[in-house]
Amino acid sequence: MELEPLGDDFEDNCDRFLPEAVDQGCVWSLEGEEGFALCESETRPGTDVMPFWSQREFAEAHIADDWSDYKVVAIDLEEFMDDWLTGMHDDVLLVGINWNDELEGEEIEPLDLLEQLEQELE
Repeated sequence: MELEPLGDDFEDNCDRFLPEAVDQGCVWSLEGEEGFALCESETRPGTDVMPFWSQREFAEAHIADDWSDYKVVAIDLEEFMDDWLTGMHDDVLLVGINWNDELEGEEIEPLDLLEQLEQELE
């Protein structure tokens, strides 16, 4: 099945994240020698955003430029919910959800995403 690429409708991209992540039981991120990929927030200066994707291919599309030596890693959904999101909240990081090829998309609070995932799993 051909994967529908992420477009310019950030809300649409975000809406895909939950069911696709739940369906696969994981989310995808990029990891390099110094840790996971981070960007500066567009909405909150001085705050970093860690992007995650609901499909391996979406994450792979970003292995270029600053992240050319990064690799795609799967994070188990349960671990993501139990450890990652609460940890990111403690570290004052935002979550980037299914960013498109221009690295544009929603930035949300980790605990908001946790709540949405819990609802999706019910």
